Parts: sequence; C-alpha cells; structure tokens
Amino acid sequence: KSHTDPIYRYDTFKILIATDIHLGYLEKDAIRGNDTFVTFDEIMKQAVQNEVDFVLLGGDLFHDNKPSRKTMHCCMEVMRKYCMGDRPIIFEILSDQAVNFSHSKFPWVNYLDSNLNISIPVFSVHGNHDDPTGADGLCAIDLLSCAGLINHFGRSRSVEKLEISPVLLQKGNTRIALYGIGSIPDERLYRMFINNQVTMLRPREDEDGWFNLFVIHQNRSKHGATNYIPEQFLDDFLDLVVWGHEHECKIAPVRNEQQLFYVTQPGSSVITSLSPGEAVKKHIGLLRVKGKKMNLQKIPLQTIRQFFIQDVTLSEHPDLFSPEQPNVMLKVMDFCQEKVEEMLEEAERQRLGNSLTPEKPLIRLRVDYSGGFEVFNTMRFSQKFVDRVANPKDILHFIRHREAKDNIKEGMDFEAILSHPTSEVLQLRVEDLVKEYFQKAEKNVQLSLLTEQGMGKAVQEFVDKEEKDAIEELIKYQLEKTQRYLRERRVEATEEKIDEEVKGGAFKEDLAIIRAKAHRDRSDSVRDDDLNLSDEPADIAVESDEASTSAPTIRGRGRGSRGTSRRGRGIYINIHKHI
Repeated sequence: KSHTDPIYRYDTFKILIATDIHLGYLEKDAIRGNDTFVTFDEIMKQAVQNEVDFVLLGGDLFHDNKPSRKTMHCCMEVMRKYCMGDRPIIFEILSDQAVNFSHSKFPWVNYLDSNLNISIPVFSVHGNHDDPTGADGLCAIDLLSCAGLINHFGRSRSVEKLEISPVLLQKGNTRIALYGIGSIPDERLYRMFINNQVTMLRPREDEDGWFNLFVIHQNRSKHGATNYIPEQFLDDFLDLVVWGHEHECKIAPVRNEQQLFYVTQPGSSVITSLSPGEAVKKHIGLLRVKGKKMNLQKIPLQTIRQFFIQDVTLSEHPDLFSPEQPNVMLKVMDFCQEKVEEMLEEAERQRLGNSLTPEKPLIRLRVDYSGGFEVFNTMRFSQKFVDRVANPKDILHFIRHREAKDNIKEGMDFEAILSHPTSEVLQLRVEDLVKEYFQKAEKNVQLSLLTEQGMGKAVQEFVDKEEKDAIEELIKYQLEKTQRYLRERRVEATEEKIDEEVKGGAFKEDLAIIRAKAHRDRSDSVRDDDLNLSDEPADIAVESDEASTSAPTIRGRGRGSRGTSRRGRGIYINIHKHI
C-alpha cells in the first residue's frame, strides 16, 4: 500500500487490547477443545482488519504453565499468519531496549530484527498461568519471544523491590510511555507498595507530554486483606490502566476519581468457570491515542461459546412443590428441566444469523435446595441434554445455605470438596487448600520450620507447574538455613532450646524468595537523584480518529533496512517513586 493512503493516521496510535486468552484451556475436550484457538484467530484477524500499530496483551496468553505442543503450535501458527508481512511499521521506539527487554537473549523489539519481517508487533506481559518458573526463570512467552513473535516486557528482577522502566514509543507527534508488570503474587506486590518499594521511571524529556499506558495482571477485586492491588496504589500520572487477570468484561474505561486515571478491564476471551462474571458479553478493545487524548472502541467477539446462567430457590415456589409432598423430587426435576429448556431456547434465538458462534451453548442452573429439599441424580438429568449443551456434566449446581444449628466439622473434608462439580474443583487453588488444612489441623501437626505460605506455594508449583523439585528445594533450603541460624546463635544442643528458637520463626522465607536469591540477576542500583513528582495529569478526552495533513518519514521495512538503532535514542529517564 502507498504510505499516503488515508488509512494511515500519522499522529494516532491504533492498539488492539486483549487479556486472558488462556490458549489450551480444555484442549482435550471433544466439544470445547478448539474454542481458545478459534477465538485467538479471530482476535489477531481483527488486528489485521483494523490495521493496528501493535497488539497489547495483558497476560495469561496460555492456560497452562507448560503448554502442550498442540497449543504452542496453534499459537505460533496464528501469530505467523497475522503478524508477519511487508506492511510498514510507522512508529519508533525511543527507550533503551537493552533495559526494556534485559531478560531476553535478543534485547530489542522484534520488528527491528534484520532477520524478521514483522507487520504487527505484539507486546505482552506474563500472567499467573504462564509466569516464569524453574531455575532459569523461563515461561512459555519467552519461547515466543526467542522465536521473534512476541515482545515480552514487564519482567521483574527482584522479589523485594520493583523498578518499572517504560517502553517509549512515538508516532508523529504522539508519544506513549508503555509500562507493565507481569503477574506477581498479590500479597508480595501489596507489601512492596506498602513499603514504598515500587518505583516507576518517567521520561525526563517533556514528561507531561507522554500518554502513560500501564498494563497489570493482578487481582482487582478484594479477595483478602492483602490478596489484591487497590487502584489507589498506582501512580497518579498514569492516563490509562489495562487490568488483566479479572475475567469479567468491563472494557468501558472507568475514571478513578482519586487518582484521576482511567481503568479498562477487557476480561477473558474464553469462559473458564461457570460463574456470573463469565456470562457477560466478551469484547476486545481498539484503543486510539492522539496526543494525550484517547478513544476506546469495544469489539464484540463473535466466536465465543454462549453461556447462560440462572439461579433458582426451591423454597420460593411453595405453589409448585414442598418437601412434604409425595414425588417432590420428580416435580423439582421437571421444574429444573423447564428452566434449562428456556435457556436453550434463548441461546437459539441469539445464535440466529451468526454462523461463527459455536452450536452448543454452556448452561448452568444453580439450585438452592435449602428448606428440607433433597438433591436428585444429576447424571441422569444431564443425559437429557447431552447432545444439546457443551457441558452436560456441569449443568446443575446444588447449593444449600448452612443453617446455624449445623455442626462444623474439624479438619478438612476432602470427600466433600471432591464431590463438587468438576468445573468447581478445577477452580480451587492448591495454596488455599494447604492454608486451610493447617488452620484446621491439630497443634501437633502444625508447621515449625516452614511457613503455610511457603509450603502452599511449593505444593502449588509441584501440582500446577510440574516443578518436581519445588517441595524438596524449600525443605532443603530451610533446613540448611535453620542449622546455620542455630550455630550462629550458639544454641545449646537440647531439644527444648532448639524448639524455643525455632518457634521464633525469624528465619522463615517463602519459596519465591529462596529461588530469587539463588538465581536473581544482578539488579541495577536505584538512582536517588532527580526525584520528581508529576503534576496532576490532564483529563483524557475522547477524540475521533482524524488523519493528519503531514506524514512523517517512514522507516524502511525491507530486510536489512531498519533505519532505527536497536538501542533507541537513549531518552534520559528520572525516577518517580511511589509514595
């Protein structure tokens, strides 16, 4: 295409935004196995059709920490199909790429590599599903980065402090400072913010003239005292925050009135749990940025499998049945069947005219049987819909509000946990089960040398990420450290004295800190000079995407002709410290 075509907006960045794609989720399922691959193809096709400058992913590109060969092959196939070609890239990178991509063996953006012909660059942080693990700290996204398909940014070097250096991009008169944090355990990142150990670097050159875009993959909703990241922790000079990890689609930017930035939550592009948040219509975003102004266009995804969820409370229908009636279970079963049929009819109506929508929908009926009702055989019920729904085994979910007189059992009831529907069991977090186990365990089986958090993390890595040595590493390290601690304290070698010192627990650490100390790269020292606090950011306004009258010089796209050096122009940076 000619560089003078009106499709080129020389001062306007066009960015496709998506998060939580979860490639490979249920890939062995006969019905839903290809859902993630089909939708990923649709997302990248939208990038080409909308002629975006680059794609920005907010983490969890993969569902499994170690994706299967099929999943990795499908991902690389789609990226090669849509991201390579001769289409010119008309924005430049100004920051020091050796800093932005310091963890990579090829520390520069892929479109500046003379061996590659990239038409649409992809920038991504890692999520909690595809985060770095093992002695070398590698993740699946690093494989794509090494292959030249993704620009992986937002890696942290330390578990004790965090320094975020932005990727500085310029297109015409528009400049974007792209910040990112790959997934970090929420409790640890929360602690870093509280202890003022999160540092954000800002361009010294006209720092108020940049559009500050931040990508984060953490809990946004509060799941505990410190198991989330409050929005007010983030710096107030930011303009737009792209929040990954949360699956409910809330893509329309919402203004944080305290920090004066906007937050968009694109949500997942696949349904991974049968919960109300996943039933919200799925979208990706087309972000246009011109100067300090932005416009975010919602793009509905057409290949998403339909999902309908409904709640019913049996005790609210005394006119239809009561626990004392004969054959009440048959009446309840007929009632539930009627509700499922209603959802299937609605799914059929909505699917008319859209050939891209999968034929079989996901259906979930949550039945509250409190008040003396009994559950019936869900497998027999599911057989009626086996050819019409995508999740016949998980259609019904019986719940009952616990009455005050119920006795609470001591210890973990693993049989009760495993009796839940498969989809719910899959959502359980291993570290939470470990923590609950020790909370309910008797005093004689409590941990002394290890922490619940550290043990939970080790078991989680052993189970979810197939790190076979995770538990052994934790125990070996903690044992050696305890022995060294006792020797330094010159503790008397009696069981009573040793127990007394051990119970203090001052030397306990979690698994991540142990591994970080063993394999951490040499961290750059934080510069304490030139501390500057930004002024209150300008409001973000909505502006139409209008073409500029003058065009910039276009960088050559032929092989070997790259025009811009890999290290960029070395824009000076000063420090904005979170306070």
